[in-house]
Amino acid sequence: MKDSTVGLVIPTGYSFNLDGFSIYLTLAVIFIAQATNTPLSLHDLIVVVLVSLVTSKGAHGIPGSAIVILAATLSAIPAIPMLGLVLILPMDWFVGIARAVTNLIGNCVATVIGAVWENDIDRARAHRVLNQDADYRYVPAVPDASNETGGAHGHGNAPAV
Repeated sequence: MKDSTVGLVIPTGYSFNLDGFSIYLTLAVIFIAQATNTPLSLHDLIVVVLVSLVTSKGAHGIPGSAIVILAATLSAIPAIPMLGLVLILPMDWFVGIARAVTNLIGNCVATVIGAVWENDIDRARAHRVLNQDADYRYVPAVPDASNETGGAHGHGNAPAV
């Protein structure tokens, strides 16, 4: 993939493609509703999904914003008690790690899809790398003072990926 594709998709993804955050908001609202024995209609569920999709866009780069945005999402369904946030607080840090991993995976998938869309990916090379062929392994570029050729790799014949 070209650096330009990755350079466009990854920052854009972390601003607008927060899959993990949207999933978290939706599941947290449903969990709080079930824990407080609050029935939700199909209309309520659709509103929760739509509100979480919109409110997750403003969560980029703000530590601790999840609880505030969850409170805003809960306010969209007045039947769910706001005190249900107390049920989420103890596990929010751990769930935050899962949100970040989910966002990372979503952005990586978006990068690959964008590269395929733009015919910017060498599929044969990608298959060799993913199949862990010995000839195409990742070799980090480490400056080597004993390398007389001045190359960045100095690790045999394997091309860097």
